[in-house]
Amino acid sequence: MTEKPTYTLRQLVYYFLKLGTTGFGGPVALVGYMHEDLVEKRKWISEENYKEGLVLAQLAPGPLAAQLGIYLGFIHYRILGATLAGLAFIIPSFIIVVLLSITYTIYGGLSWLQAIFYGVGAAVIGIIVMSSYKLTQKSIGKFTLESLKNNWLLWVIFGSSLTITLITKREHILLFICAGLIYMFYKSPQKFWRTKKTYSLFMLQILFFNDEQTILQKIAIFFIKAGAFVFGSGLAIIPFLYAGVVTENHWLTEQQFLDAVAIAMITPGPVVITVAFIGYIVAGFSGACVSSLATFLPCYLFTVIPAPYFHKIAKNESIKTFVTGITAAVIGALVGAVIIIASKSIIDLWTALIVILTIFGLLFIKKISEPIIILIAAFLGILIKLML
Repeated sequence: MTEKPTYTLRQLVYYFLKLGTTGFGGPVALVGYMHEDLVEKRKWISEENYKEGLVLAQLAPGPLAAQLGIYLGFIHYRILGATLAGLAFIIPSFIIVVLLSITYTIYGGLSWLQAIFYGVGAAVIGIIVMSSYKLTQKSIGKFTLESLKNNWLLWVIFGSSLTITLITKREHILLFICAGLIYMFYKSPQKFWRTKKTYSLFMLQILFFNDEQTILQKIAIFFIKAGAFVFGSGLAIIPFLYAGVVTENHWLTEQQFLDAVAIAMITPGPVVITVAFIGYIVAGFSGACVSSLATFLPCYLFTVIPAPYFHKIAKNESIKTFVTGITAAVIGALVGAVIIIASKSIIDLWTALIVILTIFGLLFIKKISEPIIILIAAFLGILIKLML
C-alpha cells in the first residue's frame, strides 16, 4: 500500500461518482467494474491490493461493493481517500432514490403507478429467490449429498436460522453471533479461546438495546444494527429490514417494502441504498439521511479500522470461521424472509407467473440484468391491470 499513486485524489473521486451514477447490476457487477477499470485499464490499483480489499469486504459486515470502494480509496490516500471514495460512490444513488421516494409519496395513489409496482413487486420476489439460491451455493455449498456431508454443521446452522425466522418472523442477531462462535469453536477449538477480538462484537449489542425517544433516534439505532451485522451481498440485509420495518415497527406495509427493494434495484450503485427510501417514507428527507448514514457508517468503520493491519487479520483462521458461521445463519434468515414475503405478496395467478418468469429469466438468459427485468415487470403490471 506504500507505492506512489499514478492518479490524483480528484480522479479517484470522479471515477466513483461516475460508477455510482451509471453502475447497474448489483454488487457482483460493481465489483467487476472496479477491477476492469482500476486494475486492468487504468492500472491505478495493483492486483494484490484489489484482492486484499475484496477479501476484507467479504469478511467484514456491510455491502460488498461499497466496502471495496472505500478500501480502494484508502490504499493511496488513507482516511481522506476512503471517505471521499465512499461518499462519491453512495451519493448519486442516494439522490436518485430520494427523488424517486418523493415521486412515490406524491403519486403513489395513482392507478398507473400502482399497476407498475404490482408487476415490479412480483419480479422482486423472483430476484431475491435467485439471489438467496446463489448465496447459498457460494457460501455453504451445492445441494448435493456430498455437500451435506462435508458441510453438515453449516447446513444445520442454515436450516435452524431459516426455521426460526419462519416461526418468529424477525431477525435474531444473537443467533447469528452464536452461530459464528459455534462454527469457530468446531473448526478451531484451541484458537477459539485465544481469540479476543471477536468478543468485542458482543459489546456492540449493548448499544442497541436502549429505548429511544424520537423516530430519528429509532431509525438510527435500527439501521446501525442492520449495517453492523449483515454479511453477504446487498440483498442479505432483507431479513433485517423486513422484520424491523414491517413486522416490528410497522413503518412500511408489505407492498411498500417490496416497492423499496424494487426502487433500489432500478437505480445504480449499491442495492443497500433501499434504506434511503425506507427512511424517507418514515420521516421524510431527514429519515432518508439518517437511515443511509447509519447503515453505511459501520461499513466504513469495519473497512477503515482494520485496513492498515489487514495482512495479519486475513490470516486469522478463527475470524474466517466465525464469519463463515454467521454467513450461514444470515443466508438461512434471508431464505426464511423470502418465504414469508412471498407468501404474503404472491396474491394471484399473475403475480405467481411473473415470479416464475423472473426466476427462469435469471437462470437461462445470462445477459439479462435485474434493472431490465424490473422494467419488463413494470410493463407487464400495467398490461395486466388494463386487462383486468
